[in-house]
Amino acid sequence: QVQLVESGGGLVQAGGSLRLSCAASGLTFSRSAMGWFRQAPGKEREFVAAIRLSGVSTYVANSVKGRFTISRDNAKNTVHLQMNSLKPEDTAVYYCAVARGIEVYDRDSYSDWGQGTQVTVSS
Repeated sequence: QVQLVESGGGLVQAGGSLRLSCAASGLTFSRSAMGWFRQAPGKEREFVAAIRLSGVSTYVANSVKGRFTISRDNAKNTVHLQMNSLKPEDTAVYYCAVARGIEVYDRDSYSDWGQGTQVTVSS
């Protein structure tokens, strides 16, 4: 049974930084592409970032490009999302997920999801 546990969310002022972590178990982590999504109140869950198996290939949404970085530690079965220069519009619940499909930008490519961690950015 796949289990994903996010941590690192919280309240931060605009311009600040947070580092989210997602600890994975119940899967062969080194063979799994991973992604981060977010969902703001009243909005659909949207793609934020993804990382392939070795960590060499990464993808980020245009809205966070240059501010967010995704990384992974295969030895610790953990994926991270470093978020810098945070904006109020980054406020959302952030979820990590396991990608089973090829199209990492597509929510339907992900089969397992964590419970999410709240990120709130005050202006």
